[in-house]
Amino acid sequence: MIRKSAFLLAPLFSMMLVAGEARADGLAQLKQFMEGTRSARGSFSQQVLSKSGRKPQQASGSFAFARPGKFRWTYEKPYAQLLVGDGNKLWAYDQELNQVTTKKLGQALGNTPAAILAGDNALDRNFTLKDAGAADGLEWVEAVPKGDDSSFERIRLGLAGGQLKAMVLYDNFGQTTSLQFGQLERNPALDAALFRFVPPAGADVVGE
Repeated sequence: MIRKSAFLLAPLFSMMLVAGEARADGLAQLKQFMEGTRSARGSFSQQVLSKSGRKPQQASGSFAFARPGKFRWTYEKPYAQLLVGDGNKLWAYDQELNQVTTKKLGQALGNTPAAILAGDNALDRNFTLKDAGAADGLEWVEAVPKGDDSSFERIRLGLAGGQLKAMVLYDNFGQTTSLQFGQLERNPALDAALFRFVPPAGADVVGE
């Protein structure tokens, strides 16, 4: 379900710009992204396909991140949900349920998709990376977590024209989450308040 996937991704998430030459392979573009992108913002669309193959679940929204470790992932459709990483904790707010779930980021950030978007430059320490060829007009990189505690079996990143255009996440339960990114802005000046979260009055707070 998207509602469950969102909390796994957001640390996601979810995202993202890659600085590189249009004809560079995926690994070269990813390296330049990690070295040259300190912050980014944009929009995303998401599709979640379960192992059973039932009708995909759709969602969309916006994101922002400031490396290292801070991000904001906002689901606008089909319902409102907010995920914020403040550098120490991950906060997930479900507006409909008026519930906040929180957990420490800690070392867990290192082998999640968030490490690619908002982490430090140590991708090689946390992932086994390899070029995965070209398809659908994109150059692809495959990232396999080295840690045993990751929620994902592997992640694929699609790049073109110096930008991260897509991400596909394969989790340990056979679920596939596909993300498409748009309106990407690299290294904008972001308000620090984007990465702070205070639970709304009356909200049920669960977690660490």
